[in-house]
Amino acid sequence: MAVPGWERGARLLLCALGLALSVYAFHVETSKERDASYRAACDINSAVSCSRVFTSRWGCGFGLVAGLLGPHSVFNQPNSIFGIAFYILQIFLGFSSSGLAAITLLGSSMVSIVGSLYLAYILFSVLHDFCVVCVSTYVLNFALLFLNYKRLGYLNQFWQRRTTKAKQK
Repeated sequence: MAVPGWERGARLLLCALGLALSVYAFHVETSKERDASYRAACDINSAVSCSRVFTSRWGCGFGLVAGLLGPHSVFNQPNSIFGIAFYILQIFLGFSSSGLAAITLLGSSMVSIVGSLYLAYILFSVLHDFCVVCVSTYVLNFALLFLNYKRLGYLNQFWQRRTTKAKQK
């Protein structure tokens, strides 16, 4: 299967932005935990504060892992760590032209959308905050979902053409 060059370029751009935002989120969270007076560039005012969001109970393990597996579970990591892993997975699998990679890309994107919608709900309805970094990652995740959906479409077209050629022989 041939993956269009624009798709790989778009994936690298989206994932590079996602990685940068996730690394920055990790930096802000760890800096704020070390120094309570730390003020991040994304802390614009009391209603627009990423550090308040990152250091909330929902900033680690999506606010779910500590209750399910305990606060010292290896899975109770800052959400930014999950973001870093997700964007790296998207980059590496994006280089593969296999059907399994396309399905994994789409599946992991769907999981990221569920997480994004859940965290957006927490952000706006529970924390009553606006996090520029968070909302930016939500947008990137939706863009990656679209890209991965298109990838699966290319795969289907490839298999349809291949099946048609095989039947003609």
